Amino acid sequence: MTHRNRAQDSQTRPSAGAAHIDYSGAVYGSLLAASVVVGAGTLGSFPRLQLVLLLLCTSVVFWAAHVFSRLLGARMARQPPSLEEFRRVCADERPIIEAALPPAVAVATSPLLGLGVQATVWLALAVALAGQVGWATVAAVRAGASRRLILVAGAVNLLLGLVIVVVKVALQH
Repeated sequence: MTHRNRAQDSQTRPSAGAAHIDYSGAVYGSLLAASVVVGAGTLGSFPRLQLVLLLLCTSVVFWAAHVFSRLLGARMARQPPSLEEFRRVCADERPIIEAALPPAVAVATSPLLGLGVQATVWLALAVALAGQVGWATVAAVRAGASRRLILVAGAVNLLLGLVIVVVKVALQH
């Protein structure tokens, strides 16, 4: 590594005192929640409780799949996971579940706002996509990314969200 590369690395890495937090699960979980909302919302009328449960159960299943695959990967490297490793992986993947909570709360509280089914779906979708873009942006900022890269991270995630919105609109027509 040259001196120039080390200097460039130090500009993109978080400071030595900053804790390493992986936001990819939150971004992924938000995208997953948005997809669940779109899928459920295109099927017509449904009880709100059903969508809340669908959001939460789907996120738990995907969380479990991520935990299993990471632990299986460790085992394939001939490092049997300990109970401590199991707990750490479970905690590391927790943002997948946490990302489903804001859209689920939006659905659960939508009657208080007087929203119908389709308005509820749009609210939950907006909340999920805001989470996705927000977490991607926070991740870039916390990683010490340049302003340009922060904007790119936000824009790419906004674009992914817009693709989901286009799919929702196309499926309704």
